[in-house]
Amino acid sequence: MKQRFDWSLIQSFLAALDQGSLLGAARVLNASQPTIGRHIAELEAQLGVVLFERTGRGLLPTATALRLAESARTMEAGADQLARSVSGAEAGVSGTVRITASQPVACVLLPPLLARMRQALPEVQVELVSSNEVTNLLRREADIALRMVQPMQASLVAKRIGKVTLGAYAHRDYLRRRGTPRQLVDLLQHELIGNDRHEDILRGFAAMGHPVAREQFAFRTDDLMAYWEAVRSGLGIGFVGHYMARTDPDVVGILPMLQPPDLPIWLTVHREIRTNQRIRAVYDFLAQAVPEVL
Repeated sequence: MKQRFDWSLIQSFLAALDQGSLLGAARVLNASQPTIGRHIAELEAQLGVVLFERTGRGLLPTATALRLAESARTMEAGADQLARSVSGAEAGVSGTVRITASQPVACVLLPPLLARMRQALPEVQVELVSSNEVTNLLRREADIALRMVQPMQASLVAKRIGKVTLGAYAHRDYLRRRGTPRQLVDLLQHELIGNDRHEDILRGFAAMGHPVAREQFAFRTDDLMAYWEAVRSGLGIGFVGHYMARTDPDVVGILPMLQPPDLPIWLTVHREIRTNQRIRAVYDFLAQAVPEVL
């Protein structure tokens, strides 16, 4: 193996290893697929080893790649540590803060709050990542995360700032057409909006003593904004957060006795980034403002 190689290629190597394909790595790194391919080929040439077998299903890491992965991740962690130290040393409440949140939170709940924050912190620019995945703050994919699950990494600070309460809702046109259910069992006679691959709603019906099959749902999607638009369009009865339903007066609540489990909201940030004034200012603003609109 050659003694020298380009350390900057490690990021592409790890992304390809984690994603299992050049396309997946390109998406994560916001680069082109040919660029990632060139990085991998260049790293292999500099190291004098083969890191991946190219297959029809993607990239298959070689035994050498798996052996190098641990050292590569140590290098990545060191680079991230350096970046966080530099970020924490920056002064002033100005600059860019990158926030990640689930689709409904990013598309419905946050924009009015960010408009208010713009008045309070006019020198702060926001980058908003709408994602239902648990973004890895350790790799600086975001500065602040709003999530419905509590992160377990010891280096992250998570504060539970509120909860999303859910209910059954339908558009007025649908209820005029099909009638309003009065009891839980009446739901089984209605058009229901459910999930595609997720089974939360199915488990909820089973817990109430009314197990149903996925075919019971006239419309199924795991895209949360498409789900909300389906309710708004009168496709049937769906289960959404009260904060979303309040944005459309033609969507009304039904069956108040039906109370799905609440979803906690966790505001998460890296421990070391809390010393960054602009990130701390945005963190403090969201910690106060989000509970006010839930």
